[in-house]
Amino acid sequence: TSFPLLSSRWGVLFSHTQDFTPVCTTELACAAKINFEFKKRNFKKIALSIDSVADHLAWSKDVMPFNSESGCSPLPFPIIADDEGIDKDGMPLTALCVFVVGPDKKMKLSIMYPSTTGRSSLLLRSWPLLLTGRYTSAEL
Repeated sequence: TSFPLLSSRWGVLFSHTQDFTPVCTTELACAAKINFEFKKRNFKKIALSIDSVADHLAWSKDVMPFNSESGCSPLPFPIIADDEGIDKDGMPLTALCVFVVGPDKKMKLSIMYPSTTGRSSLLLRSWPLLLTGRYTSAEL
């Protein structure tokens, strides 16, 4: 699989069950608010949600005024539209998931969450664990 948006950076893909839901909205807002922390760690963030591009644009406009002093910052990462919302077999599936891909383009972490749980701060706390993956236990 190709990851042209990631270049040689870490990548985080957040999947959301639907635009404008309370948990997904607050999580998107939190991810935008702490984006500088992800940038310091060389992360590229991408969101994925089941709705259309038009819905994503409206959703990000709804979220962003709460995250900036000026009240009008754009969302600092893209949202991929999955307006069909089905898997390859036609099943309608959505889930709150996060996938972390390393600079080597290999999966480093995947987590599925219940719909009542956010995850942005957990990712920041797991950063040191992701970095230790390149060492054996004897090297730590």
